[in-house]
Amino acid sequence: MASPNMPAAEARQYLVFRLGGLDYALDFTKVQELRPLQALERFSSAGEIISGVVVSRGVIMPIVDMRVAFGPRPPQHDPLTDVIILKLSNCVMGMVVDGVTDIVALTPAQIQPVVGAAAVDYLIGVGEVDGRRLIVVDIDKLMSIRKVQFGARQAA
Repeated sequence: MASPNMPAAEARQYLVFRLGGLDYALDFTKVQELRPLQALERFSSAGEIISGVVVSRGVIMPIVDMRVAFGPRPPQHDPLTDVIILKLSNCVMGMVVDGVTDIVALTPAQIQPVVGAAAVDYLIGVGEVDGRRLIVVDIDKLMSIRKVQFGARQAA
């Protein structure tokens, strides 16, 4: 929610998801839908970041298992495993996460930039809502990095 001193128009909606024990947030306007992983027909290549393709409502799309990319351990599939279907600037794709927790509103003033060695272009900053710290990501930039890494691996 926007604070009483900030107009609500400045606040943006962010989808919050868990990955490797941390909370991340992405711009909610990039979300097409949420689906449980078990509800999708999958054609996979086990252990890869690009874990194959899924069919969702008749549409075939690539799926990225972010638990492989960011997780310290091999991913476990459980009923809470979610797929965020993203509508990016150049494609639609699925992103597997440990789980989606909620939608929050953040103003630019609530998001502090990441500086130093941790600063990468897909990290917008760290937001705080109700005492929770959220790593705010630019999902278009993050997914373009994943696609480049996948392409380099395929060419090798």
